[in-house]
Amino acid sequence: MTKERTRLERLFLRLEARFPRFAMVIYILRQPWAMLIRIPLGILFCLGGLLAFLPVLGLWMLPLGLLLLSIDLPFMQRPMNGIILRGERQWHLWRRSRRDKKSS
Repeated sequence: MTKERTRLERLFLRLEARFPRFAMVIYILRQPWAMLIRIPLGILFCLGGLLAFLPVLGLWMLPLGLLLLSIDLPFMQRPMNGIILRGERQWHLWRRSRRDKKSS
């Protein structure tokens, strides 16, 4: 396993821990035999994210589709790792600033 693949696996484990309701779905989609489900689902999510102006579809679908595709496409693993890590860092900074505003 490459360094990027190992990091992506750790990030998926963190996602499972953070969202326990979806942990089983994430676990099943990460299995090697689920590639036939993962790739079309990732493409559909990416296309749905591009149609964000429609009421049901949204921009949230684009990163989810790219994340699903990055499991099978090695050239996408490094950029997705960086995006996830930066997103988590920004989320923590935003939560901390919000907490500090409430306390003062």
